[in-house]
Amino acid sequence: MRPPAAAPFLTARWIHLAMLNYEIDPSILEPLVPRGTELDAWSGRCFASMVGFRFLGTRLRGVTVPFHRDFEEVNLRFYVRRCVAGETRRGVVFVKEIVPRRAIAWVANLLYGEKYVALPMGHDDALDRGGRGLTYAWTFRGRRCRLGLAVEGDPYPPAEDSEEAFVTEHYWGYTRRRDGSTLEYRVEHPRWSVWKAVDPVLACDVPGLYGPRFEPFLSREPASCFVATGSEVVVRRGTAIPTGSNRG
Repeated sequence: MRPPAAAPFLTARWIHLAMLNYEIDPSILEPLVPRGTELDAWSGRCFASMVGFRFLGTRLRGVTVPFHRDFEEVNLRFYVRRCVAGETRRGVVFVKEIVPRRAIAWVANLLYGEKYVALPMGHDDALDRGGRGLTYAWTFRGRRCRLGLAVEGDPYPPAEDSEEAFVTEHYWGYTRRRDGSTLEYRVEHPRWSVWKAVDPVLACDVPGLYGPRFEPFLSREPASCFVATGSEVVVRRGTAIPTGSNRG
């Protein structure tokens, strides 16, 4: 029997998740894999994703924080899994997360050991206006950076064995803490529909933000791109993985 779910830490609505997915050499990601997890792959291929989206109506432990309800986030993430008593928990690991508010970054880094940074941000979401373009922007070291694409057609539910399902249906988060241990937390949301996307753009200082190891991969065209519709989301409080856990 699964133990009771941890109490909610954060609730919000995530909308219009622009996802640029890059095939990446596993050796680049292995040093970043938290203890107790292993890399997850789709059809034998490892991916890292640049993801831009918006938080709406954010609450921390049920409380609204003034001026911190609605904001953008852009993150670089990759995919892992953990086996627990016959259950496979598929999760994400964040390389870095960008938000526009220092308080958001401070709380996430303190309580979850994540790698948030606060930078000036903005967005241009034509989907809100019945259009097709979507851009998330931020400023780093005086340079304007952006992640963008355009959607085609109508959103559709991805097939269960598709790359879109692989990318969007990881319902756990894993963080390597300063002492080398791993924090595990659950992320709850319904299955998302997705739009097909074209004309992906990623213009940023990859070595400065993510390290030179990622530059050869993120400077290529992404292997795929799409936009997930999003939904209401619950992020549960994290718990430490027992010290005796090991990969696989």
